[in-house]
Amino acid sequence: MKNTVTTLQQMKRDGQKISMLTCYDYTTACLMEEAGINAILIGDSLGMTMMGYSDTLPVTVDDIIHHCASVSRALKNTFLVADMPFMSYQASVVDAVKNAGRLIKEGHAQAVKLEGGASVCEQIKAIVKADIPVVAHIGLTPQSINAFGGFKVQGKNYDRALQLLRDAKAVEEAGAFMVTLECVPEKLATLISNELSIPTIGIGAGNGCDGQVLVYQDMLGMFTGFKPKFVKRFANIGEDMKNAFKAYDAEVKSMAFPAEEHNFAIDEKIIADIEREELSVDADESLCS
Repeated sequence: MKNTVTTLQQMKRDGQKISMLTCYDYTTACLMEEAGINAILIGDSLGMTMMGYSDTLPVTVDDIIHHCASVSRALKNTFLVADMPFMSYQASVVDAVKNAGRLIKEGHAQAVKLEGGASVCEQIKAIVKADIPVVAHIGLTPQSINAFGGFKVQGKNYDRALQLLRDAKAVEEAGAFMVTLECVPEKLATLISNELSIPTIGIGAGNGCDGQVLVYQDMLGMFTGFKPKFVKRFANIGEDMKNAFKAYDAEVKSMAFPAEEHNFAIDEKIIADIEREELSVDADESLCS
């Protein structure tokens, strides 16, 4: 079944959990599509996992569009969400609508995601008015790490917990059809999920959310520099890849690869005739004369 805004919202009403993963390339997207993942996020996390930055801040709209368009070509049923990167929507409502439109038109996304609560409600309203579905993102918002002082759990005291609940209600009222809760205490995330009519997607927010999202390199053990507490490794693909690269390197250097079964044949007479021709040319004159 094709996943849409409507079907994802119906899953919440039916009590069915929503699966979401980040993705940045066609090949991986094909596998996720075949696996039946409900939604893919072209996250600005690509700045760290694909581009080697220390955070998400340098990522541009063009970066997201490039990866989003690649992933979109693999999808028939999986819902595609594109992150709006840092400063693509904060400066003005006009910027927000224009850049959201680019992600839909050029990146072929079906929805956009932007970070922030009540402070970005005007942007959400304007984007939704332009008929572009919006996923909100509250809690730990990585684009705000300088303001937060790092990657920290959000909503642990009364004032911040109440603000997160109010932010969640505000983005729903502004028109967001789904909201991501990142690094939020489990009981608070459950409370927020129960208070909203739109689906919540948790990342480090517990099982009370309506769905979950992970960075796919994290859950496959491919990005080993840092492992957040909320990550479960469902496979150790990174180690398998490293071992395969080592084996390839060794076989190339030992000439075990390519072996006979990897080679293409040619009639020996053709090779002999070419060798004779080359000998006669060498004896006669240069090919360049």
